[in-house]
Amino acid sequence: MDYYAQISINPEVHFGRPCIAGTRISVADVLGWLGSGQTIPEILEDFPELTPTQIQACLLYAADRERHLRIVG
Repeated sequence: MDYYAQISINPEVHFGRPCIAGTRISVADVLGWLGSGQTIPEILEDFPELTPTQIQACLLYAADRERHLRIVG
């Protein structure tokens, strides 16, 4: 899946934090919900404007960021 079309970074929205394109829902919010035990169906129930593909894009975005993280020290 190409997550680039699903995630946007705009300095005018959410202080430039990565968000789901066309929304003000940040990737960090979605990851936090998943990390706290909320299921994808529960998130979709709370935010019907989201799709499973967008939630998957958040996971892929986070994995890609982690993959490219470098510790300097």
